[in-house]
Amino acid sequence: MNFKHLYYFWVAAKAGGIMRAGEQLHTTPQTLSGQIKLLEDRLGRKLFRKNGRQLELTEDGRVALGYAEEIFALGEELEAALQQSSEGRRVLEFRVGVADSVAKSVAYRLIEPALTVAEPIRLIGREGKFPDLLAQLALNRLDLVIADEPLSRRVSVKAFNHPLGSSPMSFFCAPALRATLTDEFPRCLNGAPMLIQGSESSARQQLEAWLQRHQLHPRIVGEFDDGALMKAFGREGRGVFMSATVLEEETVDQHGVEVIGRSTEMVEEFFAVSVERRITHPCVAAITNAARSQLFSG
Repeated sequence: MNFKHLYYFWVAAKAGGIMRAGEQLHTTPQTLSGQIKLLEDRLGRKLFRKNGRQLELTEDGRVALGYAEEIFALGEELEAALQQSSEGRRVLEFRVGVADSVAKSVAYRLIEPALTVAEPIRLIGREGKFPDLLAQLALNRLDLVIADEPLSRRVSVKAFNHPLGSSPMSFFCAPALRATLTDEFPRCLNGAPMLIQGSESSARQQLEAWLQRHQLHPRIVGEFDDGALMKAFGREGRGVFMSATVLEEETVDQHGVEVIGRSTEMVEEFFAVSVERRITHPCVAAITNAARSQLFSG
């Protein structure tokens, strides 16, 4: 493959068209189109299609763009590593993936200790679906994956689970909504507007079982894959929402909500998944030690 052709395709896809990409690359649209056509011929796939006067990526084009992003990101990392080497500085690169079901504030508090190790660190963070991150881990593109579920034995990836800790769950709502809930927790949830996690979340599955077990029937008004967006709606009084108790103080301070109750029957667990059975990477060791001794010590 001619990587110059791939680079031209990458710039055109990111720029949103041949004209803009030509301006960025200081080349004519005809030359740029010809180079991309050579790439399409090499791959045997159409990467762009016309939509009126606009060009849009085909399904194959989106796949190619994903790989191009990784290829040129690695190129930038190579340049940075060689630059550091020439300056006599040894910088340890730490590549960590975070499953998109993990709350960003939890992810930060779990990963932040990696930056406290003695040697200089270059942190490279990735976010995605847990199975996709495991695939990158298997290819040594990641050193660690943070998730709210363990690696299943049914997954054909040679990696190991390192439990970080767990947290019970707390329920929150805006003060104005709290004033309308006249019953005690958890009965106050009956008929109350509620915001819940997306269907793939382990917390969602536990919540549904817990509601059924206690014969509670809230009025579900929103379902969110993004926990931050769910809390934003909760802050505006749109519904009661649930989050890990370990984030209780932070949630109250940041969103101006109140805690209306807690449950130890539901637990959110967190795992570090790595190809190491015995942890030797200093960043992974810092993460696991801090999580067990500080974040989840209670």
